[in-house]
Amino acid sequence: MFEQTLYAGWGDMDFNAHMKNTAYLDKSADVRMMYFAQQGYPASEFLRLKIGPVVMRDELEYFREIHLLEEMKVNLAFAGLSDDGSRMSIRNEFTRADGKLAARVTTIGGWMNLSARKLIAPPPALFEVMKLSPQTADFQRLASSIGP
Repeated sequence: MFEQTLYAGWGDMDFNAHMKNTAYLDKSADVRMMYFAQQGYPASEFLRLKIGPVVMRDELEYFREIHLLEEMKVNLAFAGLSDDGSRMSIRNEFTRADGKLAARVTTIGGWMNLSARKLIAPPPALFEVMKLSPQTADFQRLASSIGP
């Protein structure tokens, strides 16, 4: 499983002195991009290919609070993938330093052709990376979001 250690910063806090919902989404996106970069797909490669990940839906579940400057582990696993790779579901779990699950973000997304501004299947090499990525126990096949 891919995992990164992050910290809750000042800008991640809400009025109630714990990590705000948008911070979980931002950190999930950061970890996704760190994962793809580690697999040979940094942001510069996506720009060269003229494709980018696009989010269609995020689901956020809360279990425990994370406070200012608290360390957290954020992992990444694929929860679903379409047969052509055009759609994916990626799950991030946030675990506090005490080992307790704080939150879970499940994102449904796809790949956008940045010139045509439409969803596409990823290039074959990127699709192979996705197929070999860590998977959740409840991994499922997704329907393709592009037509013939």
